[in-house]
Amino acid sequence: MSTSMPSTDARAIEVTFSEDELSVRLSDGRVISAPLAWFPRLLHATAEQRQNCELLGDGAGIHWPELDEDLSISGLLNGIPA
Repeated sequence: MSTSMPSTDARAIEVTFSEDELSVRLSDGRVISAPLAWFPRLLHATAEQRQNCELLGDGAGIHWPELDEDLSISGLLNGIPA
């Protein structure tokens, strides 16, 4: 039996939040989610600060300038917390 790593060619096209979760819509149609508890800066930020993000590298990463937080899509796909 063989396993393969998730594709990292997917790019972020949308970032949304619930009360306790970060969700990222990818260019290939998937939506990936992770608990905010994995990212303390996002967890403790205001809703306005969370929404103030920008996509980097054609969606390969997400940056929050006010929070000095950066997440890669590859890291999210591999389940890597901050």
